[in-house]
Amino acid sequence: MPTRGVVYVHSTPLAVCSHVEWAIARVLAAPVNLQWTAQPVDPGARRAECGWTGRPGTGAELAAALRQWPMIRFEVTEEPSPGADGERFMYVPARGLFRATVGAAGDIQLGEDRLRALMLAARAPEALSHALDKALGTAWDADLEPYRYAGDGAPVTLLTRVG
Repeated sequence: MPTRGVVYVHSTPLAVCSHVEWAIARVLAAPVNLQWTAQPVDPGARRAECGWTGRPGTGAELAAALRQWPMIRFEVTEEPSPGADGERFMYVPARGLFRATVGAAGDIQLGEDRLRALMLAARAPEALSHALDKALGTAWDADLEPYRYAGDGAPVTLLTRVG
């Protein structure tokens, strides 16, 4: 059963744009030609986004492929599908890769066992708050937020995984 998602390349140097397209094309086994626009938050950088369809797990493959360039900022989402949770990946150069399970509404989901472990490990309310922020990817969201707003109204390319 296919699923779908979105790749947001929030910021990449111009020289890396074609490499990003090739990486996405390798995962999707289909040619990719993104519509790159200027990224106002990062002068000289470019941004693009594309919707994709493919089998469950494609989002993780896309994130792994894009992670090869440590200077780019990106997000990859994969919607839940029958028998598979959704996923969200965020990459920020100074922080690395963040991965979370997401529900049908796109919210990050923390399982019962994970929540119990966080509560058990926290020695004070501030420690629990910090652990929850980390588990929810709050720092990645904060770093990416200005780049997301800069993409409002930008063109979106739709891609389908072959095979």
